Amino acid sequence: MQSSRFDSPLTPYFLLLPQMAIIAIFFLWPAAEAIWSSFFLEDPFFGTRTFVGLENYFEALTSADYRRAAWFTAIFTLIVALGSLALGMWLAVAADNVLRGRSAYKTVLMWVYAIAPPVAGLIGVMLFDQHIGPLVDFVGLFGHKMKVGVNWWDTAIAMMIVATWKQIPYNFIFVLSGLQSIPNSVREAAAIDCRSSVRRFWTVIFPLLAPTTFFLLVINITYALFETFGIIDLMVKGEPGNNPKTLVYKVFLDGFRGNDLGGSSAQSVILMILVLVLTIAQFRLLERRIHYK
Repeated sequence: MQSSRFDSPLTPYFLLLPQMAIIAIFFLWPAAEAIWSSFFLEDPFFGTRTFVGLENYFEALTSADYRRAAWFTAIFTLIVALGSLALGMWLAVAADNVLRGRSAYKTVLMWVYAIAPPVAGLIGVMLFDQHIGPLVDFVGLFGHKMKVGVNWWDTAIAMMIVATWKQIPYNFIFVLSGLQSIPNSVREAAAIDCRSSVRRFWTVIFPLLAPTTFFLLVINITYALFETFGIIDLMVKGEPGNNPKTLVYKVFLDGFRGNDLGGSSAQSVILMILVLVLTIAQFRLLERRIHYK
């Protein structure tokens, strides 16, 4: 294998400098500020600080409201990550089998990805509106009147549906690309050996999609934890305070609405540690079962 050579030994570092500067400014610096702020009780109006050590961490971990938000975040992340992945994979398999109008079919399924999360949240508000929401009327046919923003479970279900719907196109794009990269010879051999399309998918096609599936699982978990903030904010803003909250949204509420800057910083540090541990566990436990060749 031929290695790359540069005229100057400093050239590789200059090439890395823009990316490293972005990481330092937008990740390392805010992370360091959050860690430092988590050890203080801050006055947002006068800018004074009082060192309290680990008190903000103990208060967060022992708070019933924080534990409730943590449980809901776990359920929300699990349903959104797996639900969007399963639906995206199902639609990708269906699109891969379409012979006529394939381009139009793919375009219809992918256009949702262009919608920003706040816009998706606004669409969710309209779909689940108690007066004009078509999904509320549909559920009402089964004898249940959804009250999104008032009823805890109705709000949670609506948030999960909208968040899952927003992420489906992302999974669809990658799974469809993975399906189209599988050689026709493999498909033909699988069709000869196994007549059942369902069994053929799980025994032949799905193992070949394992690297793509693992990548999408990590991305979906990250999306459910962080990128659904805009959807949640639009769907619960201005409503009663007993609505379901994810950990990221609780950091925002406590920091920017409750003016508890030290407590919200401690919560963000805890969330960073949880995400780091979860990511390491995914790569250590799941990637061992995935073969890339």
